[in-house]
Amino acid sequence: MTRTKIIGFSKPGASHLVSPATIGALRAPVFSRLWRKNPSHPLCGWSLTRILLIGLALLLSACLDLKQPSNKIDYYSLEYDPPRMRGFQPVAEVIKVEQFSVAPIYNTHKIIFRDKSYQRAAYTYHKWRVNPAESVTYFLARDMQQSQLFKAVLTRSSKFPYAYVLEGSVDEFLESDTASGCQAVLALSIVLMAEHEPDTGKKILFQKTYQMSKPCKQRNPRALAEAMSLALSEASAKIINDVYENLADRK
Repeated sequence: MTRTKIIGFSKPGASHLVSPATIGALRAPVFSRLWRKNPSHPLCGWSLTRILLIGLALLLSACLDLKQPSNKIDYYSLEYDPPRMRGFQPVAEVIKVEQFSVAPIYNTHKIIFRDKSYQRAAYTYHKWRVNPAESVTYFLARDMQQSQLFKAVLTRSSKFPYAYVLEGSVDEFLESDTASGCQAVLALSIVLMAEHEPDTGKKILFQKTYQMSKPCKQRNPRALAEAMSLALSEASAKIINDVYENLADRK
């Protein structure tokens, strides 16, 4: 173990070999007394400089942390007015719109885009406000209600009796980037079923997939949200029309 010769901490003229730990224990009270009596003492100056440097470093670090801007995440949602369905005679049927499912890759709040074949990526600081399946289910039920073509349109939380049920899935919900620009790509599959039909062969009334793509005005998430809103509006109008015609033909 290394030992140090220290002078002046016992009788005058005496010297002792002590360990570094002992020196530290001895210096603490000595440093305190020296600081009160003589702040310019070399021992005090060395320790004070060291303390000031450490304190300054900590202060600068804290200031940098406070001024460092955090990465802000922007959230986007779809917006469009319900499609207008005119010139139709309403049918006296109650339909329930069940919660849509969604393809695994789009089962997220992340905004997915495709810029290369067989590859999908996501924006880091831009996200959908809600899951694509939630958005599609909500807007389709809203549009069917606003169309006034059916006696009632129920959502999944309703306990009211219904005659028909509409189920579906979100198969695609992404931004597709190419050299010529980008597009909002939407694909929905639906199935309309008679709730009280005992024959499984007759229970399914029709099944269909709707594929839509709309150009984005710019290559950014806001433009994508606008284009996706147009795509869903168009798909919703076609779904409502097909459901209505199918039920009207059953009269």
